[in-house]
Amino acid sequence: MTSPPDPVPDTTVHSIVDAAATTLTWDYEQDQIAGLRTLYQKAKHAQWDADVDLPWATEVDLEKNAHLARLQWSGLEREVTGTPLERFSERDFIRLSIESDNWMLSQFLHGEQGALACAAKIVATVPWIDAKYFAASQAMDEARHVEAFARYLREKHQGLYPINVHLRALLDDIISDRRWDVTYLGMQVMVEGMALAAFGFLHTATPDPLLRELLRNVMADEARHVAFGVLSLREHYRELTLSEITERQEFAYECVIRIRDRLLQQEVWERMGLDLRDVLPFVVRDPVRQRFQYVLFSKIVPNCKKLGLLDAGDGWLRRRFTEMGVIAFEDAVEPSSG
Repeated sequence: MTSPPDPVPDTTVHSIVDAAATTLTWDYEQDQIAGLRTLYQKAKHAQWDADVDLPWATEVDLEKNAHLARLQWSGLEREVTGTPLERFSERDFIRLSIESDNWMLSQFLHGEQGALACAAKIVATVPWIDAKYFAASQAMDEARHVEAFARYLREKHQGLYPINVHLRALLDDIISDRRWDVTYLGMQVMVEGMALAAFGFLHTATPDPLLRELLRNVMADEARHVAFGVLSLREHYRELTLSEITERQEFAYECVIRIRDRLLQQEVWERMGLDLRDVLPFVVRDPVRQRFQYVLFSKIVPNCKKLGLLDAGDGWLRRRFTEMGVIAFEDAVEPSSG
């Protein structure tokens, strides 16, 4: 496991030095990458307006939703024995549910801004005109997602959490890398794949009709973004050397570890007045967290296989995913790009 990154600084501005070269192309031929122009056409027709297409007049009762979320703790009394949660009252668990939702939505918001920056970088660095077209449409998507999540947290929740240290470190690495395909791999395949699974999990679980509609719209966009990454990288990776592919395998695995580590929600426990080290034994056994973490890989593992990253070389990434117990997802049905 990687060592924890430095704490998030107390500032609203975070700069990342990017050494990537801007690439212009004078080749305007279409379909240099099969299927990409079709995906771009879908993206143009699927644009929506966060201000007018979501039911913002919906009343959101955080405590009522948290009462329903409290069901996830039912029957777990024996699991919390010996942890600080053993002393939690019903009100404490309700607050924990509200804080957990706020934390998750806050990280969605910060991740979407990272995706916005990555889409802009892809426009500047990718060598194909159709990829520039689609990345420009994705930048519009991501701006809309940032707008929607920020408004939901501002108007319907209780403010927001700062960016998690693991997510910040992951975005730093993805955005600062000079290789355009690593930005693709980190954002389009790993982070967007994880986000698509996370949005689907929350869409099923939340009783809030406004949040369900917001997530439904965002998920349709994200499915196209993941497909964009796979289409763009599949042919390119066939041209790389074994050492270059090995670097991509290691980068993909590092992304997965950081995604996994951030799910410990240490900021939530701190806000509840608890030390993560005291509740960690319960957190790692929590079946809801385990199920959520497990489902994240249903989008990441199949796309790593499609890109040839699972079995390249001596199958290094396959062994890592096998050790993590998620290799069974390699043939899972991938998200639609419609």
